[in-house]
Amino acid sequence: LPLRKKCSPTAGHSLDVCSSCHANATCDDKPNGSGKICNCKYGFVGDGRTFCQDKDECRIDLMKICGQHTTCHNTYGSYYCTCLFGYRPSNNMATFIPNDGTNCQDIDECEIEGVCGEGTVCKNLEGGFECYCQMGYKIHEGVVPFHPHRDKATCKEVDCGLPPVRLYSQMVWDSRSKLGSEVLYRCDFGYRNVERRSVFYCNATGQWDVPPVFCQEIHCGSPVDKAFAKTLWDGTARVGSVVYYECNEGYYTHSLKNVSVCEDNGVWEDIELICEGCINIKYCLNVLKCFFTFTERKPPINHLHVLNERCLHWKAEKYKGATEDYKIIFTGLRNYQTSFLDKRRHMLSSKADRVEVCLNLLPVTNYSISITAKSAKFTATVFTNTSLTVPPAPVVRYREFDTPVPTLTFQRSPSTLDPISVYQIFVLPVDGLMVFDCSSPKLSTDQYHTHYITAQIQVKDVGTEMSFTVGDGRFYHGFLNAPLENGREYYIILRSVSEWRKECKSSCVLWAKVKVSSLSAAAVVGLAALAFLGGYSYFG
Repeated sequence: LPLRKKCSPTAGHSLDVCSSCHANATCDDKPNGSGKICNCKYGFVGDGRTFCQDKDECRIDLMKICGQHTTCHNTYGSYYCTCLFGYRPSNNMATFIPNDGTNCQDIDECEIEGVCGEGTVCKNLEGGFECYCQMGYKIHEGVVPFHPHRDKATCKEVDCGLPPVRLYSQMVWDSRSKLGSEVLYRCDFGYRNVERRSVFYCNATGQWDVPPVFCQEIHCGSPVDKAFAKTLWDGTARVGSVVYYECNEGYYTHSLKNVSVCEDNGVWEDIELICEGCINIKYCLNVLKCFFTFTERKPPINHLHVLNERCLHWKAEKYKGATEDYKIIFTGLRNYQTSFLDKRRHMLSSKADRVEVCLNLLPVTNYSISITAKSAKFTATVFTNTSLTVPPAPVVRYREFDTPVPTLTFQRSPSTLDPISVYQIFVLPVDGLMVFDCSSPKLSTDQYHTHYITAQIQVKDVGTEMSFTVGDGRFYHGFLNAPLENGREYYIILRSVSEWRKECKSSCVLWAKVKVSSLSAAAVVGLAALAFLGGYSYFG
């Protein structure tokens, strides 16, 4: 009998591998070409036929499959990535898979306007941000740095409140109390500033930087002793205290002043007081009785005095007809300007018995004037104080405008009084017949019906030329440069003011006329400068 072939399940049949693959698998050719094989799809793991289970890429990938600053989200058969808070994907999509090169980049939250709130400075961080208070603001209900999403902290503007009152001083303040606001203190008469400055500021801590003691009473100490003279003094040494001198018996003086006053610089007034002895001539009429007579020895320069604050007068004691050569040296100092010094000399030859010479002395200056008679080698000294004079008016060009914000210019007239001088800019609403007293203009807060100061500027802060815009809404040394009203006309007056102690002198110029009717400006060049140095001026 013939042999039978061995039975086999596949004998005579071809096995369909692909039909046996798992639902989450694919049927692929074997690499050697010997047949088919089942492989689990991407995102699944298993044998490809009996099971293919989901692969959690977020857990098994220890290298952090999504990259830095990300969160991985597993899905059935796949996964996706999102950026952490404070970061955004480079493809600007909400989710991504990093196989396209997408990565998470830091978000600059500081680009968002107002993210930290008012008065703040935003600082961007890697993955976040933090907030600080800007200059002029301080933290409220919290600490810096802070985050507006988690903290209640805010930044509030610094307010120093009212400046402190200091004894023996007057306060000049424009009512502003924000960071950098100024307050000026002026010591009362008889008191001096013990600080190196008189203007103080509101600082970043919300406090005025004013010292506890600002003004102290001025004391001159004990008066100077004069040779061969006795002192009559009540023991007081405050400003205005007086000491009298009397020559001792047997001595005389030709000085015109024997009184010294304690001055506001803390020094007794230096007076020229020289007590000279008499020449004793003794002769006897008999052996029992002697008589003594005294003759006066007159100085070569006698009865020296100053007239009209500039002219020197003296009597020359010399031989009649003889010529005397005089050397005059005068030195000027100022209490309000420590760096000031006016030192000059003048030579003079004269045969006159009564000599007069006039000097060009500067105003508001304390002068010491020494005159030396060369042949006698004798020097006499006199002291004088010059008074305040009218300041020079600035050079302006009168113009007429049709604009609410006219810009005017002027040229400063240099003067040695600049440290105690200011420019005041007056606005006069045109209303019928108007009177303006330059020497003493009355100020008012009613800007509609009467004139008012719109700005005040220190002369020493002005260059050779200055431009000023009327109505710009800014403050100038405490005066509001208020906007001009539409439909009205105004005169603009520039006033120069010099003030020292209780004296005040001024000069004025008519600067411009302004008609506020539109926003366009048309300027008309007009008359030359109209200056008036005092009294009243009328405008129709």
